[in-house]
Formats: sequence, C-alpha cells, structure tokens
Amino acid sequence: MSTNTVLISGASIAGPALAYWLRRYGFTPTVVERAPALREGGHPIDVRGAAVEVVDRMGLLDRISAAHIETRGLSTVDGSGRTRAEAAMADFTGEGSENDIELMRGHLSAVLYQATEGDVEYVFGDSIASMREDGDGVHVTFEHATPRTFDLVVGADGLHSTTRALAFGEESRYCRYIGTYFASFSVPNHLGLNRWVALHNTPGRGAAIYGTPPHTARSEPPHPGDVHDPGPSPKAKALFTFSTRHQLPLGHRDTRAQYRVVERAFENTGWEVPTLLAEMRDAPDFYFDSLSQVHMDRWSRGRVALVGDAGYCPSPMAGQGSSMALVGAYVLASELAAANGEHRAAFEGYESRMRDFVTQNQSIAGSGAGLLVPKSWPGIWFRDQAMRIAPKLPSVDLFGGRMRRAANAVDLENYVPA
Repeated sequence: MSTNTVLISGASIAGPALAYWLRRYGFTPTVVERAPALREGGHPIDVRGAAVEVVDRMGLLDRISAAHIETRGLSTVDGSGRTRAEAAMADFTGEGSENDIELMRGHLSAVLYQATEGDVEYVFGDSIASMREDGDGVHVTFEHATPRTFDLVVGADGLHSTTRALAFGEESRYCRYIGTYFASFSVPNHLGLNRWVALHNTPGRGAAIYGTPPHTARSEPPHPGDVHDPGPSPKAKALFTFSTRHQLPLGHRDTRAQYRVVERAFENTGWEVPTLLAEMRDAPDFYFDSLSQVHMDRWSRGRVALVGDAGYCPSPMAGQGSSMALVGAYVLASELAAANGEHRAAFEGYESRMRDFVTQNQSIAGSGAGLLVPKSWPGIWFRDQAMRIAPKLPSVDLFGGRMRRAANAVDLENYVPA
C-alpha cells in the first residue's frame, strides 16, 4: 500500500466517518481537532438518501436511529402567536422520507467518535499550523504538538477550514455567501412544543422555536431499546435567520459582535422574539454563521484533500451537509482502498463519483431559503398558502422531491463493504 498514514483535521462528522472507513480498510488515520473535547449539542441535522446506506454499512444504523427526533410538523405564526398555516413534516420531506433519520448534530458526532476511539488516534485541543509537501509525504507542524509527517492530509474542518486555506488559498476564493445568516441556541421550552416547530416571519427574517424530545438534551446519544419520554422537553432550540444584501464584516469567532447583529436584526419583532433575545446571551451553545456554500474546481491538491463542508458545504438551507459528509468520507476512503493507497488515482475517482452529487445538493439551498425566510410579504403569504393546500393535494411538492433526488444522486454500488 503506497499510502498508510493519514492526518484528518476535524472531529465533527466527516472526520470521524473518514477515520472509521480508513481504519477498516487498513490505513492508519490520526484525527486532530481544535476544540478541547468533542463538541456537544448543536442543531438538528438529517441523515437521508445514500447516507442512510453508508451508516448501515458502518453497522451504526440502529444506534443512529435510536437518536431519531421524529419532528411531526411546522406551524407558521403571526406576531401575536396565532397560527397562520401548518403542515406535517412529511409534506416538506416528501415520499420516501420515512427512512430519513433526524438527530442532534452532537449525537451523530458522538456515535461516530465512539465507533472509532478505540483504534484511531485523536488529538484534541490542537490544529494544523503549516504543511510542506515533498516526495516523502506531508510535513505538518501543529499549534502545540511536535511536528509529524503523514502520507496524506485530509481537511474535514468545516466551512472555515484551516486545511483548505493552507493548501488552496484564502477562504474568500471559495466561499459564496447566499444572502442569509443563521443563529441557534438552547432556550426553555416556553410553549411546550413537542416534536414541533413554530416559525414567525417578517420579510427577510425568520424566528423559530424547535421543540425537540427530552433525549436531545443529553450529551450521550440514546442506545437501541432505550425508552424515550413521549412528553415535551424542558429545553427547545431557538433558530434565527435573516437576510442581508452583503456579507457582514464579522469574525466567525467574535461572539459579542454576533449577539449585537442578531439583536439589531430582530429589534421590534413580535411573537416570542423579545424573550428569545433576552435568553440568547446566557445560552451555553450559541452558534452563529453566514449561510455560505463552498465551490471548488477540485477537492485535492497534491497529497491534500478535502471532505464535507471544507470542500463542498451546501449551507444548512439545503439540509444535506451531514449526509454529504458521510457519503464523501465513504467514497474518499473507498477510492483510496480501491487504488491501494495511490492517492492520485484515488482523488480522481473521488472527484468523478462525487461531483454530480455535490452539484445537485448545493442547488437545493435556494428552495430551503424560500420556505424558511421569504423575502417579502407576498412570499410569506404564498408559502403559507402552499402549506395549507399541501396535505390536500399530494401533487404539491413543498421541497421533498428535489431533496430526495439530490440525496440519492450518487452510485455506491461499485464499492464492496470492507
């Protein structure tokens, strides 16, 4: 095997998934993660389409399914809290969605980590500082650890990837802002929502409360056979989205500035928004970022490759980032195994097999934005009307058809599980 040691930067979803498959195929992966420990919490994400097949091949389908949130539906409300429209989640996700798995990002990350921690080296609280490639491999220096040399380096470190910046150039060359910012954090479940989302819109603004079940508040993901409390959780997720014409001059780690931006965007907004804003600064899991996509002509250069959001972030509006990370990790590792570690051939195969899948999934982000944050009062009215008639007219497709096609737009059949 011409490649053996692989450094993976990032321990969220793509990184541990890639480490799992590389180890299973006989490689020696090391995962470095900037955070001091595995990141808990986060907002709900989805595993669907080809990604369900990937986690099944990993032997993790039952474990991941045990953490299923099973959101029942969504209501839109006016400034006084009166319901404008509501629809079951199946009306959004379409036929075939019964196989989808919705779970907390932190739970998926924990399951993947637990499946790999016994035979994969993890280095927390550190990150790549520099890389230099020559015929012997990639010589890596770290912020804290001593330098090491690896056969390959893979960036699985998200939208603001340090690996991508070091190997391909600055972020602005590849990240495309799609006109919206997103914030999420935990709040008390004032409304007693049970597996339900309540959403209030004004033009270009959306504030939602996402009532998830009690098991989502635990750091340890559930196990198969666990009995879940059917009642509402004492905690919910607050989600804010707002549109801007241009990207704001904000550092992605400047939390205080992010608080101020959210507060200004939603000042004088009705419904539960004043209460949510008052609770925002005390939330332990506040998350804020632009909704951006990563577009690159190639996801590899020399001995360095990218996987997941680092190479092809679709933005949360597509609802496919985690699934793309799982599929991408599987395809990249499988191509390396098929090529017996010859990285040039493997990277070519990875590019070829993933390109259309990525393109289709990135293209659906606009549909998600139109549903969650319409930019005008007529747009809000039209969205609500579509929600009202969707249950009565099966031919009305709010979002699910395009998403379903994109989620399955990759061929996994040529790979034999290790």
